[in-house]
Amino acid sequence: MYTVLGFWAGFAILQWARLVAGAILLSGGTIIAWDTETELPQVIRNGSLLIEGDNITSISDSAPWDIPADTEYVDCTDKIITPGFIDTHRHGWQTVFKTLGSNTTLTEYFSRYGEYAAAPVFTADDVYISQLAGLYEALNAGVTTTLDHAHHIWSPATAQAGLQASIDSGARVFWAYTLHNTTTNFTFAEQVKNWRDLFANTTSDTTTVAIAYDGWSSGPAEEIKAVTSLIRDNNVSVVTAHGLGGPWCYGNDPEAFQRAGILDSDTPVVISHASFLTAKGAQLLRTTNQYISITPESEMHYGHGQPTGHLIQDQASIGVDTHFTYSTDILTQTRLWLQTVRSRFYSTVNEAWAVPANNPMSVGQAFRLATRSGGLALRRPDLGVLTPGARADVVVWDGRSPALLGWTDPVAAVILHASVADIEHVVVNGVFRKRDRRLLVGEGGEGGGYAAVQDRFLESARRIQAVMKNTPLPVLEGAYQSGYDYHRVPESDVLRGQGTGYGPSYM
Repeated sequence: MYTVLGFWAGFAILQWARLVAGAILLSGGTIIAWDTETELPQVIRNGSLLIEGDNITSISDSAPWDIPADTEYVDCTDKIITPGFIDTHRHGWQTVFKTLGSNTTLTEYFSRYGEYAAAPVFTADDVYISQLAGLYEALNAGVTTTLDHAHHIWSPATAQAGLQASIDSGARVFWAYTLHNTTTNFTFAEQVKNWRDLFANTTSDTTTVAIAYDGWSSGPAEEIKAVTSLIRDNNVSVVTAHGLGGPWCYGNDPEAFQRAGILDSDTPVVISHASFLTAKGAQLLRTTNQYISITPESEMHYGHGQPTGHLIQDQASIGVDTHFTYSTDILTQTRLWLQTVRSRFYSTVNEAWAVPANNPMSVGQAFRLATRSGGLALRRPDLGVLTPGARADVVVWDGRSPALLGWTDPVAAVILHASVADIEHVVVNGVFRKRDRRLLVGEGGEGGGYAAVQDRFLESARRIQAVMKNTPLPVLEGAYQSGYDYHRVPESDVLRGQGTGYGPSYM
């Protein structure tokens, strides 16, 4: 059981990794370092990057002179070395729903896969293995830091399960415990007490207990006050919420945080999506240095869109959201967003019957959103960069892969040509979590390795998926809960003749 064995096994693995791991020298590769003065990537070819403990201690275009005696040399000739990607919005516990929501909309998601609808079919063990498998999936894709909006808080057991899986994964996780009025008997007051207990008793090098709360616009005044006090009194690492305006009327915009006195504080605030952000909201983000998390594939897939995100990229980061419905990697999200922004700015010229004379967004800007900006959103300038003193969260790419062969610009190579298949090594906090394209799971003595995780996950997924397959899809007619009407969207026509060829889901 995760509650006892999982905790101590995970703890032992982390301790073992720290004890046996000496310094690591990544040598001979092309390093995308960060110049903190210019705030631009700095490319170092045939360079060396030295990791000691959990920090990067030196980066140079030659081997450093002072190398510890126990240093492990890793040949990175023809390889590209980047910081790990930072995902500022994810729901890891939903991994077991994989492929069920391939054609779903946001309102269908709420009634079928969301925090309230899914509660009856999940045990604490389900939450644990789904969260763990999801984080391994992210690590495999080079995502070293995740802000997890953990809305599986239906009981103390499911809360503990998600937290423990985050710790055991070895990923860097800001695990944001969701305070909400659940469909179970776990009251808001009990959640606050449970959060305090977990916050006070969690000891981990890589997982931090944070807060998620979606009632900033609509919650009772006393509840908002209680959450605000909890944040201030405990110096919480980050606060996050879903922000969604327009016809959804969901709220949690910067104005709501400002009214609560949270926006202009030392606590980082990350508003996920922030679709339909107002000009005033954008100015509030800029003046308080708070960030949004743009989740491009989610916002396209579900239909809530991102009509204003391209106007606030100076206070934006990149997230994934519900990875059970689409890509798990930040690389794909960044690529989609880059081309979306380019298209939008190009259209302002095209619609005037003019010819674009320049490209409106660079690959360097996209790279920043996926790395540096995520660290700044969390107010952790030591994350998402390769520079001496930064945390040792590193990804090594195979520069001789079929996709990357022939590259000369390493930033363009990663952002426009690479895939998850090109990732050879992933280091988090100075410890290899993926090596030679293989996830290192249970290397410290825990039985079964990744195969055991797969088996346990599939057992849980098959049971939960069977329930979901037998649950009818909701009928979306009349008006949404916001009061705005549902409208049918024209379907794509890829088949001539009768019908569009839309077809069923093949579950």
